Amino acid sequence: MTSSWTTTPISTDLLRGALDVEHTACGLLPHRLPAWARAQNTDGQLAMVEAQPAGVRLAVRTQATAVELDTLPTRYTYPGLPSRPDGVYDLLVDGQLAGQASVTGGDTVTIDMTTGTTERRPGPPGTVRFTGLPDRMKDLEIWLPHNETTELVALRTDAPVTPTPEQGRRVWLHHGSSISQGSNATSPSATWPALAASFGDVDLVNLGFGGSALLDPFTARSMRDTPADLISVKIGINLVNTDVMRLRAFAPAVHGFLDTIREGHPSTPLLVVSPIYCPIHEDTPGPGAFDLAALSAGQVRFRATGDPAERASGKLTLGVIRDELVRITAQRAARDPHLHYLDGLDLYDKTDFAEMPLPDELHPDTAAHRRIAERFAKQAFTGECQVNG
Repeated sequence: MTSSWTTTPISTDLLRGALDVEHTACGLLPHRLPAWARAQNTDGQLAMVEAQPAGVRLAVRTQATAVELDTLPTRYTYPGLPSRPDGVYDLLVDGQLAGQASVTGGDTVTIDMTTGTTERRPGPPGTVRFTGLPDRMKDLEIWLPHNETTELVALRTDAPVTPTPEQGRRVWLHHGSSISQGSNATSPSATWPALAASFGDVDLVNLGFGGSALLDPFTARSMRDTPADLISVKIGINLVNTDVMRLRAFAPAVHGFLDTIREGHPSTPLLVVSPIYCPIHEDTPGPGAFDLAALSAGQVRFRATGDPAERASGKLTLGVIRDELVRITAQRAARDPHLHYLDGLDLYDKTDFAEMPLPDELHPDTAAHRRIAERFAKQAFTGECQVNG
């Protein structure tokens, strides 16, 4: 252990990708929705995932060769489901992955899905440590776990740090589901939005919310008020697997969501992205549910519980949503030249599923995240969608 640590207060100017921070008894808790939006939310799922810092990173310039970060994670367990692995911290040196680590300790919240009860067991902060870094001035980014609530307690280095200077990159603001948050990716810089941002040389603000991309008006208003040079909205899978609305409500809700974003970003390139391929919901409505047979074998898999015949009564499927998004974006693009559409099947389709299936029938694995990122970056940042403006 170095004998000459420099402790730097963790402040908002060291953070990238958070819309808000909360000062806690332990330190700083990044949020991906502002406080006023959180106050309008009554859903425990969204409250949990927006406090998981997908895309949030500490960004500093330093000559340090050793870095320690004390954090207090909050981990969630579900009786009857396999335990989730501890969150991973990715260290990037001048944009290149240079180390990975996890922390021990932290709080544990047990959620009993049969009764709806929760129990919190407090634990101590832990420390993530990176050593042997190049002895030169460099830019460091510590990407926080994309799937684990993380309170930032203390930052120590063996040389002073300053906030990474602005480098003139465009800001990409993205909203989507757990796939956008990074479910099944092995680390935070390996999620498809993080990779796409790297490929496109843009700064990411990731509003991917697991189970919660539901066209909430407060999310649209949060996006309206967030500075951005490029905006994308990935719509569909959560509307199907939560079964929250019918076709009658869907189109007006999409229009309203986009109208709200446009209030703050009237000419910013805006990309509407439809769902990637997901066999269980292509033609079968939700709600989605755990596959109990798989659970009994210690595996997490999902299934659709609806009936394809229910499409006639307005229930949503991924196919229905893609058709509607094509219609809606074509209608709007007639008066909005900065609006574009990207078919999710151009990112991951039936052929991709045959090669690299969704491990739980819903979320891509790390390899598929990378393929989606490569295709998105090619289409959205340099290709036909022309989100470059």
